[in-house]
Amino acid sequence: MEITLDPASSVPPFEQVRAQIADQARTGALAVGTKLPTVRALAAELGLAVNTVARAYRELEADAVVETRGRHGTFVAAVGDTAHREAADAAGEYARRALRLGLSRDEALVAAVTALDAAYTER
Repeated sequence: MEITLDPASSVPPFEQVRAQIADQARTGALAVGTKLPTVRALAAELGLAVNTVARAYRELEADAVVETRGRHGTFVAAVGDTAHREAADAAGEYARRALRLGLSRDEALVAAVTALDAAYTER
């Protein structure tokens, strides 16, 4: 696993770590089942606070990119199916909420595309 931090970036270090691990898991550079370094080991390797790496791991776990198996450690999960399923669930929730708010289909799409554009710009 290779992680490079950009100290000049406006992106917080935990997000840089999270995004790089997620990208490596998605592309297969980190195979399903790969054991990740402990939080302490990765923090020491990257020169970060333990809490910074712990936050990245927590968010990766919440996104089902990794799974923690107690004392055995943290492992890369099968991202593809989980990511698509969770995205579909979130999209369905958004569609139901937009409908409740009285938005037309076009208005809901514009709001979603605007939010996606902003999120991908922040990356």
